[in-house]
Amino acid sequence: MSDEPDPRDRPWRLWASVAILSVFAFSVLFGFVLLPVIQGRGAGLDAWTSICRALGIAPGSPAAPQPTSDAKAQPTTRVAWSAGLMEALARPSAAGATLASGCAACHGRDGRSVDTKLYPDLAGQSAAAIYKQLYDFKQGSRANPVMSAMAQPLTEEQMVALSAHFASFPVRAIAPVDLAAPGEAIERLVARGDPARGIPACNACHGDQSGGPVEAPRLTHQGTQYLAAQLRAFKSAERHNDIYSRMRSVAAALSDGEIDGLAAFYSITLAY
Repeated sequence: MSDEPDPRDRPWRLWASVAILSVFAFSVLFGFVLLPVIQGRGAGLDAWTSICRALGIAPGSPAAPQPTSDAKAQPTTRVAWSAGLMEALARPSAAGATLASGCAACHGRDGRSVDTKLYPDLAGQSAAAIYKQLYDFKQGSRANPVMSAMAQPLTEEQMVALSAHFASFPVRAIAPVDLAAPGEAIERLVARGDPARGIPACNACHGDQSGGPVEAPRLTHQGTQYLAAQLRAFKSAERHNDIYSRMRSVAAALSDGEIDGLAAFYSITLAY
């Protein structure tokens, strides 16, 4: 039996090879020439630049010019928690009481704000939350004309001492008020959030008994206007010192009515 190919198979092999090579050539032509040229034309690029980008000779996508920007990256918080830092924050000291005199004009010597519309109460606040904000003001992750200037000269030890001092005072007592119930929608955001919009329960981080991030501040009994202003600052990204963009993501999904409702809820409520 002969091992030589049957002459009758030669035409089929020839045509199969031609077909394969044709498909390959068309794919190369379409993928690296025709399609990039069409895409580049819509983006205002010449044909040669589009083809070079598609082949990887020139940088960028063949569909659009490389974006350029002179914008500077916004700083993010660089605070780092350690066992030693947490232990120090749990120990109020005389140094903290001395330093607190420089904060009294706005926050009071005992951490009770002189104007809750503008300044938050620090009394009873988490020492970690106070420390993080001081740290961010000092590093530039959070900006405020007054607080940035106040925090700049503080040493690490002084920030710890101030945080522990103010956290040692009890929360401001508020007189009972006769206000309308916040409504089911606000209570639902507080207790359960809104998964459809990617909003977690507010109390998961900010409730008095929550197990949220160590730096999450207590919101109860803060001023309504102050809380609403901070939520709006997160929503617009004017304030951006939240770790992993947590608060910016949440606030961006909130309506103005929900922001006002949540601020009112926490200002008069002990979180459950």
